[in-house]
Amino acid sequence: MPSASVQGFREAPPMENHLTTDFGAACFLVDLSNVVRNRSLGEPGLRSLRRLRLLVDAAKELARDPDVKLYLVADASLRLGGRREFTDPADIRLLGRWVDRGLVEELPDADDRLLELCAYTGIPVITGDRFRGHRESHPWLQGNADDFLEPVPAPGGTVGLVPVDLEVASALDISRKMEEDVLKKMGLLGPHRTPRFDVVSRNWRCEDRRCTLYDTHRGSAALLPRVIRGVPHCQSHGTPLADDGPRTATVQLKLLVEGDVKARFTLEDGTSVKVGRAPGEGGIALHGLVPEHRTAGLSRSHVELRVTGGLVHVRDHSTYGTRWRATAGKSGPGPWKKLGTAERQYRGGDELELVEGVVLARSGRRFPTELAQEWRRRLPPPPDAAGETRIY
Repeated sequence: MPSASVQGFREAPPMENHLTTDFGAACFLVDLSNVVRNRSLGEPGLRSLRRLRLLVDAAKELARDPDVKLYLVADASLRLGGRREFTDPADIRLLGRWVDRGLVEELPDADDRLLELCAYTGIPVITGDRFRGHRESHPWLQGNADDFLEPVPAPGGTVGLVPVDLEVASALDISRKMEEDVLKKMGLLGPHRTPRFDVVSRNWRCEDRRCTLYDTHRGSAALLPRVIRGVPHCQSHGTPLADDGPRTATVQLKLLVEGDVKARFTLEDGTSVKVGRAPGEGGIALHGLVPEHRTAGLSRSHVELRVTGGLVHVRDHSTYGTRWRATAGKSGPGPWKKLGTAERQYRGGDELELVEGVVLARSGRRFPTELAQEWRRRLPPPPDAAGETRIY
């Protein structure tokens, strides 16, 4: 038998030896796109397959198996959409050969396949993703502390694999991540997941006059365009869209009775709307939506909502008072507090308890202009604005 010192000088076997086309033979499932793009792992640059070599070494150590097998799943965009981002152009050719041989399962979106395989086989997934956008379709993810390993930098330029507790994501976190995933598929997230503010903040018009997918005159919830090679396109006709001016801000509310959604309401920017049992013309009447036994403490005009610049403010006009709470915290909904009579901002995920069992909630869904407003607020100040305070 060769000595340990002789073995130490042997050339490491090629990575292909640790890849398998049979998930039944795999010790780990690997979110390849996530690993290759993880710039904290050893190799400089935006994308590098050398990070997979470090991962293989970590997997061998964790499994105590020098022949450990990995099943790789990747987004098609890893190979086809980021050629210029690979540190070594040879990585593109190698990745292509792996795909052709079935050593990488390449899909438009790898996440669902990874989660499907994990749920079916129980094989752990190596990834840095927390899959918040998949918690509704895969409820077993909530609080899961057994099935996921995250690759992290380790001493000497190596990689370690540490167990991950996915924790319980709030409804708002889930909604926001689902929203981001949709924007990514639509091409509305630019390089490094930078939102395309220029596209989302505008209305768009299809050349086909019969097309109403983007017609905000016929519905405030008109679709966002799909961006192809930097140009907004119609999803139905595949043709470039024409700029049709700035998009009007809209926000959405949900009425929950005993925890069930009974109705949704969309408010336009620049409006002030009263909500109550019978608030009168232009208001949102809850009569008929709320059971009779819950209407005793519900005022005719209970609260007033004002929308301006994509922001919503609320004021209490009720006789017996209204309670408010935020639900966006990591630990779940906060405690109920009195709303008070002063106007206050009503943020995404906030809830108003009009009477016991009747809640008016800001939808986790943000409409295009609300997205654009938030993205704009995140932008750093321009170079000539030093010392100034910017308010949006």
